[in-house]
Amino acid sequence: MSSTNASTELWDRRPLLALLLGTCAAGIAFLPSPMYQAAGAAALLAVPCLWFVLLEPDRWLSLFFAACLLAPPLPIAIGNSGPHVALGIACIGLLVGVLRAGEWRLKPHPVSIRLAVLFAVLAGSVSFALLYSGAVVAAGSLARVCLFGIGCYVYFYAAMGPVQRQQRVAAQLFWFAAGSALFACLDFYFQWPAPAGYGPQFIWLDSGVFRRAQGVFYEASTLGNLSVFFLTMSAVALIRPRAECPVPRWAIAVAVPIFGTALLLSYSRASLVTLCLSLGTLFFLQRKGLPVRRWGFIAGSSMLAGGALAFVLFPEFVRGYFARVVLSVQFLFSATNGVLSGRVDSWQKLATFLMEHPWHLLFGVGYKTLPYSDVAGAPVIADNMYLSLLVETGCVGLCAFIALNAAILQAGWRARSTFFGAWILSFWTGQVIQMLSGDLLTYWRVIPIYFWVLAQTVRAEQQ
Repeated sequence: MSSTNASTELWDRRPLLALLLGTCAAGIAFLPSPMYQAAGAAALLAVPCLWFVLLEPDRWLSLFFAACLLAPPLPIAIGNSGPHVALGIACIGLLVGVLRAGEWRLKPHPVSIRLAVLFAVLAGSVSFALLYSGAVVAAGSLARVCLFGIGCYVYFYAAMGPVQRQQRVAAQLFWFAAGSALFACLDFYFQWPAPAGYGPQFIWLDSGVFRRAQGVFYEASTLGNLSVFFLTMSAVALIRPRAECPVPRWAIAVAVPIFGTALLLSYSRASLVTLCLSLGTLFFLQRKGLPVRRWGFIAGSSMLAGGALAFVLFPEFVRGYFARVVLSVQFLFSATNGVLSGRVDSWQKLATFLMEHPWHLLFGVGYKTLPYSDVAGAPVIADNMYLSLLVETGCVGLCAFIALNAAILQAGWRARSTFFGAWILSFWTGQVIQMLSGDLLTYWRVIPIYFWVLAQTVRAEQQ
């Protein structure tokens, strides 16, 4: 059944729906207490909202992306940061996928196959988490596998599910992300109370101690990574023909300083390296058709506009940030552990653990168990996606992840002449390097956005 026919059938039943809603409203009035009445009214209000979402195949995606980028976690003590409303919307997305099962077009693709394999490996590693770390840690491992599975579902829905309006969703993503970055900048300036559940990341300046810009996310690195993603999009949009750009050029001119400022205020050096690599890859892709002067203007605007705005608003912070970058380059080889914020010590502990327990190299100790168990002698945060997967999922998981990265880059290369292909190829080139200093697969609120763009790249390649 096509989307148009489905919508027509739903609207043909309006009189029956009105009668049903009126009957329910009358029943709510007879409930014994105001609390029950309020709960019944909320449930009744949710029915037309759900109906509205079901009418179009991409409405749940818009709601899901808006929640991921604009809503903080709920103030409930569950997990690191508390539950999030986006999880409920993802469940609605599953319902939409089931109801529109006849509109799916299953086409095998290397990215799809390898993503499914990686998810299966992560899910299978939960049994080893149960074996080595117990039921509580295994439950946390399963929860994190499910969070990664949301991104996988978004990819498969966008790549093989009902046809969606790509330009509209891409424009919505841009505006949602710009709003999230703007809130993060304001949050840093005013130092508002942190949302429920956040990583304690602070900056010590002469004028005081400040919480790093993180916006509605659990930690600042997620904000920095997201800012790079949309700075890369902005650069691609300025290079590609206007007809391919989902937002007008003036919107990009307004948003680039916001994304650049958010990137700096996140205080993430790895994200700055990712931005340089992403823009460098884009320059390589467009080196023959793009004048050097124009490229210099685009790259300079993307990297300096945010810096100029941040310097005007936070001069002491910007001076400290670039001093940190300079010192990091200066002492990278002489004081590597200090420059990398103690990561070398963690990597040495994990390397020693693998040498003492080499049988874990095959299947690992369970996905995302290292920071929450003593399986390695003490809780360890790897801050390296490759090493983390090697220890937690073994060579099987690491090979599956490397194969997925290769397939993503290959898909982007084949579709590099399209807007989405150039976007994902440029960004993911930097992403595979940033994964050396961060567990980026745990950024479950932004991974679905990256995978949605990846899905559009796969669609473009197949067409």
